[in-house]
Amino acid sequence: MTSSPQVRAGSSRPVIAVLCERATDRPPTLQGLDVEFRYCTAENLAAAVRGARALLLWDFFSTALRDVWDEADGLEWIHVTAAGVDTLLFDALRDSDVVVTNARGVFDRPLAEYVLGAVLAHAKDSRTSFALQREHRWQHRETRGIAGARALVVGTGGIGREIARLLRATGMQVRGAGRVARSDDPDFGDVVASADLADHVGWCDHLVLAAPLTSATRGLVNEVVLAAMKPDAHLVNIGRGPLVDESALLSALCDNRIGGATLDVFDTEPLPPGHPLWDAPNVTITAHMGGDVVGWRETLAEQFADNARRWLAGQPLRNVVDKKLGYVPGDVR
Repeated sequence: MTSSPQVRAGSSRPVIAVLCERATDRPPTLQGLDVEFRYCTAENLAAAVRGARALLLWDFFSTALRDVWDEADGLEWIHVTAAGVDTLLFDALRDSDVVVTNARGVFDRPLAEYVLGAVLAHAKDSRTSFALQREHRWQHRETRGIAGARALVVGTGGIGREIARLLRATGMQVRGAGRVARSDDPDFGDVVASADLADHVGWCDHLVLAAPLTSATRGLVNEVVLAAMKPDAHLVNIGRGPLVDESALLSALCDNRIGGATLDVFDTEPLPPGHPLWDAPNVTITAHMGGDVVGWRETLAEQFADNARRWLAGQPLRNVVDKKLGYVPGDVR
């Protein structure tokens, strides 16, 4: 950002358009900012962005901006209230001077806790326990511990690192998978190249997907990777649905070629009621809620407000996304 919104000739209060999924779903705690907010839904986004200097994507999965891009004649800054920006970015935005920031950091610990819960639930065979309880059946069984179990975390940014730290704290062995292989990483120890994932997944008991969705990671977990996993291995996806070839995953689950999966994200969301993954064996499905702990909306609004104050003062923004890479440089390596 090269100039403060407050000092442009002839300007009044800067306008920030706020895209909400529903008219009643507005972000909290945005009072006190010397701006004019234009709240809108996708239906009236075109009018809201006309002349606006910034855009807050409270509806963070919306793709509506690309349809009204020609109306965004004064846009300088877009903030998306999500860690992933794959649904936002399109060629015209990438090629523009508009700065994009994201919600890096907000979801790190909640998602790490989700992954730990998934690992524990799989090791303790919670699915069977719940099924037996519904049937009022008393059936003693032995389950597994997680101390010494192995986890391979794909994605070595802030979320992946928090997952690694939390899993290590339980006594698990953890490695990472990223763009470049390396050793002596402070959180992962060894990091293998994601492109060589099939050569390394046989090592792990739990394969955790926490990578952003890019051209390099789309379909990363395919039939070849699934075939290389241990027959009792557990897949956890908290990244994006298209990281996984869902058809190949469904076949692997139905044929008992892997031990199970915990899935928070999908190719199509909401997951259609008739989708076969709902009834696939040893699958736990949640509604893209892994990072949504109590108070998350307030945290997202506060993070945006902090950046807005920096924008108003002409200071550098936090969490600036490299639009060509699709993530904040230094976050995912």
